[in-house]
Formats: sequence, C-alpha cells, structure tokens
Amino acid sequence: MAGLWVGLFAGVLGGLLGVGGGVVVVPLMTDVLKFRQQEAHGTSLVTVLVTAAAGSFVYYFHGSADIPASALLAAMALCTVRFGAKYCCFLPEWKLKRYFGIFLLFISLLLILKTFLPQTTEGSLPVWIRWIVLVFLGLLTGFISGMMGVGGGSFMIPMMVLFAGIAQQTAQGISLLAMIPASTAGVWTHWKMGNVRTGTLPGIIAGVLAGVYVGGSFAHLIPEMGLRLIYTVLLVCIAVWYLRTKSRPGPVCTRKDGQM
Repeated sequence: MAGLWVGLFAGVLGGLLGVGGGVVVVPLMTDVLKFRQQEAHGTSLVTVLVTAAAGSFVYYFHGSADIPASALLAAMALCTVRFGAKYCCFLPEWKLKRYFGIFLLFISLLLILKTFLPQTTEGSLPVWIRWIVLVFLGLLTGFISGMMGVGGGSFMIPMMVLFAGIAQQTAQGISLLAMIPASTAGVWTHWKMGNVRTGTLPGIIAGVLAGVYVGGSFAHLIPEMGLRLIYTVLLVCIAVWYLRTKSRPGPVCTRKDGQM
C-alpha cells in the first residue's frame, strides 16, 4: 500500500510539472519504504520511465510535444546514462545522499533564477544555438539520470526555457518524451546491478499511472508560478535533510558483475 501512495505522488508531480518525480520519490523510498540509497535510485528510475511514457501521451494529446528535439535529447542521454548508473553503484551511501542534496539545491537555484532572468521567446534564437543547447543538455541529463535515479526533467525544463527559447508547456512535453529511452537504459543497468526492488513495482506503477492522468490533465489549467514556488520549497527542504547525512561506512551495490 505504501508503494501505491509513493507512485501516486510521483505520477501527480510528473504530470503537473513534466518531470519524472524521482527527486521526491527517492527520499520517500529511503525513508518510507526503507530502501538502500542505491536501491531507491534504481527503483525510482522505473517510476520515471512509467511517468514519462504516460505523461508523454497526455502532453502529445494536448499538442505540447516536439519530437525532433525529444529525439536529440534522448540520443545524447543514451550516450551517458549507463556511466551514471555504474558510478552510482560504487559510491558509499552517505556520499550519494550528499550528492543528491547538492543536486536538489542546484535544481532549486535554476527554478528561482527562472523567475528573475530575462526569458527568451519561442523561435527568438538561431536554430543552431537551440540544437547545441539540446546536445549538451542531453549528455548531462543521461549521466545525472543514471546516477541520481531521476528523469532529469527538473533541470532540463528550466534550461530549455532559459537557454533554448522553448515555451514552458512544450519544454515539459519534450522532457517527458526524452526521458523514455534514457530511463530504459538506466533501469536495465541498475537491474543488472541488483538495485531494482521488483516486489514493490506493481503498486508503485499503478499509483504512477493514476497520478499522471490526474496531474497531466490539470497541468494546462494551474498557474505556473504557484506550482514552481511550492516545488522549489519542497526541493530545498529535502536537500537540507540529505546534506545533513553523516559520514559513515556503508554498503554499496550487492552485485557489480551484472549477474542475477
């Protein structure tokens, strides 16, 4: 039952904001479901994959999708996602938690800056600049997605809006669609490393599917500013919690050879 509620929360968040929900699901898995940090990151990617697939359909239905941009992001992310997943597997749990906290603070900073920095408008930048931004963003997204167990939408979206001149709703649709291939590769790598808790997946996936439908349906109706403020505050609180993790010995992955 706890897995169902975790999945529902991830789905609503993903549908509303165009993110995979991993930045919130990972803490819930470690603190509520009592997963190891590496297991939380690996299992979280499964929820990210389901959220991205379901959310992409909703956004495509509403016309907020750019398939060429999504394909470029996904192709670049596939080049680096396995390296991120393997790097995650060899980090001590306390260090991985601190890295996760730093990552959340970075995302919070991006969301805050998005309010104050001058915004580029759709089509105002040369096409070649837009594609360079997407290539760099895809490579970075893949590594962070594999390492942190997140889809990358939480930082992809503000960077696409700020630096590539892509509209908010379109950026959310691109983000969800681009997550699918990279998340699939990350899930496969984490599964081989023994970092996916399959027993909880049915409840989590059921919750995600229901949540994405609700969140995606309301995403085009709720003002962006209020959602971003709530999300930023939530990320900062979680980041502070993780940065307070004390240094201590702990296990890393139980299987490093890819054998099941």
